[in-house]
Amino acid sequence: MTTTAIPAESQRATPPAPKRRPKREREGAAWVFLSPWVLGAVVLTLLPMAVSLYLSFTDYNLFDPPRWVGLRNYTQMFTEDPRYWRSVVTTLTYVVIAVPLQLALALVVALALKSMKHGKAFYRSAFYAPSLLGASMSIALVWRAVFNDGGTVDNLLGTGGWVNKPGWALLAVALLTVWQFGAPMVIFLAGLQQIPAELYEAAAVDGAGKWRQFLSVTVPMLSPVLFFNLVLQTIQAFQVFTPAFAISAGKGGPADSTLVYTMYLYDRGFVASHMGYASAMAWVLLLVIGIVTVVLFRTSRSWVFYASEGDR
Repeated sequence: MTTTAIPAESQRATPPAPKRRPKREREGAAWVFLSPWVLGAVVLTLLPMAVSLYLSFTDYNLFDPPRWVGLRNYTQMFTEDPRYWRSVVTTLTYVVIAVPLQLALALVVALALKSMKHGKAFYRSAFYAPSLLGASMSIALVWRAVFNDGGTVDNLLGTGGWVNKPGWALLAVALLTVWQFGAPMVIFLAGLQQIPAELYEAAAVDGAGKWRQFLSVTVPMLSPVLFFNLVLQTIQAFQVFTPAFAISAGKGGPADSTLVYTMYLYDRGFVASHMGYASAMAWVLLLVIGIVTVVLFRTSRSWVFYASEGDR
């Protein structure tokens, strides 16, 4: 009877597993790496927010010590300041015009890029460029020249300068935002590329045309991406400042037609030196944006489709 010799290497004892570091030591290392972000969040965000909340209950002009006035800034804002309500109406009008137009244009271009066979990377970069440039003051000033008297739009349409007409100035501001459709377009394009081709093939077999495929396949499958873009662009639209400031030369004119909320906040805080009043306006804006975001999330349950939910 033969016996098989066991190699010496296999007879060696298995080395013990390395000891795990104590939990407290691991947590300490994590906090070391997180400390720059935590410090920045506290010093640059939370602390200024706390100071702003305190100033919203004071009369503060940037030069004298703050004087506590309670809710006077808020009551004055809601009951005694007609320009405040004009800025609210102007901002809401801007949001209603700019956000749907921007998202619609971004989706149309994304659909066109998805069907392209050649040059997709070039056109994607070209369409995205305005999102990088449009927020700058220089582009806003160029936009103002285009829509001013004797500008490109006046020469082409013969309608006169839009920036000098109360009924058209806000539209010029909104079109500058619509022109910056590159960011939502890239997100739409990424979402379109994730839709399985089998769904379109099945819809075609059932006799669905292009329009029916768009409504029954593309829109439901793209609804989470659409919801993400809607929330993001709505929040940004409520905070619009640079286009309105540049196009109206910092005055919100003509006839306060471009006096958006943030521009009036800037006017109260840094032009009129009513920093307490401006702080109160900032907190109201934060509260409104929070409420709008919550409403969008609540209503999304009725129209946003998630593939994981469809499998349940």
